[in-house]
Amino acid sequence: MPIAGILSGALVWGLIWYPYRVLQAAGITGPESTLATYLIAMLSGSFMLPRVLKELPKAGWWGGLLVLSAGWANFGYVLAMLHGEVMRVLLLFYLAPVWTVLFSYWMLDERLNRYGYSVIALSLCGAFIMLWEPKLGMPFPRNLSEWIGMSAGMGFALSNVVSRRAMHLSVETKSVSIWFGTALLTAPLIGWQGGFGLLHADLVSWVVLGLLGVTLCACSFAVQYGVTHMPANRATLLFLFELVVAAIASYFLVGEKMGMREWAGAVLIVLASLLSGRLYAEESGTGKPAGPEKYL
Repeated sequence: MPIAGILSGALVWGLIWYPYRVLQAAGITGPESTLATYLIAMLSGSFMLPRVLKELPKAGWWGGLLVLSAGWANFGYVLAMLHGEVMRVLLLFYLAPVWTVLFSYWMLDERLNRYGYSVIALSLCGAFIMLWEPKLGMPFPRNLSEWIGMSAGMGFALSNVVSRRAMHLSVETKSVSIWFGTALLTAPLIGWQGGFGLLHADLVSWVVLGLLGVTLCACSFAVQYGVTHMPANRATLLFLFELVVAAIASYFLVGEKMGMREWAGAVLIVLASLLSGRLYAEESGTGKPAGPEKYL
């Protein structure tokens, strides 16, 4: 079930760029559509509120950190994609496994074995092969958009680790935290830009927004279940499957062909995901990786 939750999130995010692109063509900007869909997700998940309100007093600073990190991961990604070069932003965002190694060691005491480092390297090689364009240079941030893209990847990694660490919070509370954090960080930008595309949206656009919101509601719940019940590094590796889904979707939806380089990268990512079950040095005598349970 945790693996299914993570892969369902990768599937949704590998496809969700297309309806957002359709909405932008209809005059609704990325920040506006992001805010609307996450508010609809909150409305769709309103049945969770009694449990969320009950847990709110014990959320502590872990809950606040989840709100900010997950909100920035979603908001920063959209912002960077709107104003930066797509290939470089994607590459910098998908450095997330590197940050996950650091955050999970610090917060969860998840120690990789040599096999685990090899799997991480394999997945990153797959991402680089798929995404890196030599003419764009080495993958170091060169402008504000690229720094935002890389920091969004750091936020993504941190949110996964915090979700795993906050075992005292339910999946419902974590899901609502993500929706609230994204909406909270996106709203000020819309006010600053003075965007009013939503006010003139037609019925079809609102139907698309509604479907996206409901999908995000279900997807967030599935993903939070996955990252709560799975070591953080393995979850981040499985999220890289989104690249494979996006590459195939772009071929069928907008006619962007996959060459040998893209297929080679996709194979490496799938292979790393399949091998990700043996990432960790086992605790002495238990046969299980170290994890957040020891803090409970």
